[in-house]
Amino acid sequence: MNDTDHTLHAIGDVARRTGLSVSAIRFYSDEGLVPPTDETDGGHRLYDLEAVARFEFIRTLRDLDTGLDQIRRVLTGVVSLRDLLAEHLDVVESRAREMQSRRAVLRALVRNDSSAQRAKLLQRLVAMSDAERQRVIDDFLESVSDGLGEYAVRKLRDAHPRLADDPTPEQLDAWISLAELLQDDAFRERTRAYLRETYATEVGEKMAAEPVQEFINSAGADLMPTLSAAWEAQHAPSDPRVILLADEFVMQSATAAGAVGDDDLRRRLARVYEQVDALTAQALSHEEYRATEGRYLELVAIINDQPHPAADLARPASSEADQPSRLARFGHWLSEAILGTIGRTST
Repeated sequence: MNDTDHTLHAIGDVARRTGLSVSAIRFYSDEGLVPPTDETDGGHRLYDLEAVARFEFIRTLRDLDTGLDQIRRVLTGVVSLRDLLAEHLDVVESRAREMQSRRAVLRALVRNDSSAQRAKLLQRLVAMSDAERQRVIDDFLESVSDGLGEYAVRKLRDAHPRLADDPTPEQLDAWISLAELLQDDAFRERTRAYLRETYATEVGEKMAAEPVQEFINSAGADLMPTLSAAWEAQHAPSDPRVILLADEFVMQSATAAGAVGDDDLRRRLARVYEQVDALTAQALSHEEYRATEGRYLELVAIINDQPHPAADLARPASSEADQPSRLARFGHWLSEAILGTIGRTST
């Protein structure tokens, strides 16, 4: 034995320092990854601090599920540590995506009494290619939109689910639920019937007509965010700044409709905003909407990581305190502000 005994460590000490077992240390030494620095007169292995550091590095790589060949490549300099870690990152991310998929399938199975056949279906839905997902969606939209006007069809197609490359478990779960619904003949028929009743009747066709929708979307559209912000900030509808905004809103609405911004129009607009939100809330909380178009829009919003287009309205009230809806309160506030503009008649 040489004269550097004080810097060398017996195998048991190396095991305590590195967390590796004595047998693992012997194995890695026998494989030539970390040869003993020296031996005692009795033939017991001794390791210096550099060797201990290499064992600690091996322990780290092993905890990352690195195979023996990969460990050897790093320690011999055949591959850099950075490249090895990049390889492992790809593996870990792939496993994470797989675990997310499994979690989504399990959540869907636990939610319902499921057969082996349905479990197989759910696994297939998760593993669908982008092209397969697109075909399912296109088939559904073509089926339910037949005979509807252009506006209604465009509204459905604009709400198009796009599953991310690395979806969250919630997004995967929503996709499974949506894919099941889109292939369910009963859901298709119910949705088709609701859409036709809503958009293909005489009233529905008039409301969905392009000029009406252009008016709805253009009248005061640039002012609505400002008015909404003033309401969120709890400014009173009688606040002078709010009155000015409401007056400008009235005049933009009058221009869009080709009408005169007189007191009669102001009173009619106030009545509309006093009532329309409550009526909309009632329509969106209707059982058929929630079970068909509303359910489709809700799941698409989750998949696309977007807020529900009518989240406050489509959510059922959990108590009397939830009524009237948030949007209905805004409608009442705006109605009061519009009434406050009476007397500002202009042409």
